[in-house]
Amino acid sequence: MWRDWALVGLLLPVVVLEGILRPDVPWRAISVALAIVLLPVLLWRRTRPLLMVAIAFGASALASLLTGGVPPEIYSTVYVLFLPYSLFRWGSGRDAVIGSAIIFVKLALTAAFGGMTVTDALGGLAVLSTACAVGAAIRYRGRERQRELDQAKLLERERLARDLHDTVAHHVSAMAIRAQAGLATSASHPDAAVEALRLIEAEASRALAEMRAMVRALRRNEPAQRAPNPRVCDLAQLAGRSHTGPAVEVKLDGDIDDLPASVGSAIYRLAQESVTNARRHARHATRIEVQVATDETSVRLRVSDDGETSATRRPAPAGFGLIGMMERAGLLGGTCEAGPNPDRGWTVTAVLPRTGSPA
Repeated sequence: MWRDWALVGLLLPVVVLEGILRPDVPWRAISVALAIVLLPVLLWRRTRPLLMVAIAFGASALASLLTGGVPPEIYSTVYVLFLPYSLFRWGSGRDAVIGSAIIFVKLALTAAFGGMTVTDALGGLAVLSTACAVGAAIRYRGRERQRELDQAKLLERERLARDLHDTVAHHVSAMAIRAQAGLATSASHPDAAVEALRLIEAEASRALAEMRAMVRALRRNEPAQRAPNPRVCDLAQLAGRSHTGPAVEVKLDGDIDDLPASVGSAIYRLAQESVTNARRHARHATRIEVQVATDETSVRLRVSDDGETSATRRPAPAGFGLIGMMERAGLLGGTCEAGPNPDRGWTVTAVLPRTGSPA
């Protein structure tokens, strides 16, 4: 990495200046030459930590033997501490064991040949152990951070998968309803059938565009190019009377401008799914009401229709229908319920905390 090259470039003149200006350097020529020759090990300490430890400490031990036990080292060789750090930061468990043995043998040989006292050897071992401990701690923290990022990615992918289901269910349901209407009116009103085909084509194009955007987001290492997540104010797009279904009335009450993006998107998706389910399952329904009310602590969504209620009616098919709606609300610390009205119709109620996080 560029930081390693910068470190080598900075240490080189420091080593040379210490060798020239410091009067008490033991074995001056050998010490300076050894310090300069070992500088390149810093460039491969991340990719080959065990090999770099073996080269650096092996060369230092060999130099100590050639000089009669006196280690030809200068203060600038403190950069060697990067090697045990790198060994425990990027090396495998096997590399750490072998590298620790190499470091211990080097210290033992230096002490045995009188190059340092036992106290100095223990002090050096403590310093090197500290470097190893720092490397292991940063490695552990890095793995924890990576696990947190992976978990966040999984949650985001799950959210996108839910949005993908909601998108497909909404558009496909609309196409199915319009196709049924076109078939029903094709004999008596051919123009209505042609208009239904045009609407189906437009709906399919929008569905494909949204699906492609979400699939790009689900793929690894490929940025998504998609519009911002829908908000509560976008519920107005659901309002109005379609050609083949009941009219949708949207009422917003309270301050919705400063809602968190996760809450606004969840409310919109829950309302969209509820409206789609009502259009698919509410027999003879003429009106669907979508009401959103906010206060200081929560956001309440109520979607109701006036269709016929029967014992066999289901609010949504198995899978990511009602279960997915409940899970979506539960992820934000809220609740979602659905059931028949006392007289007729079906109602979906969802309550989410305004903060967008579980209490």
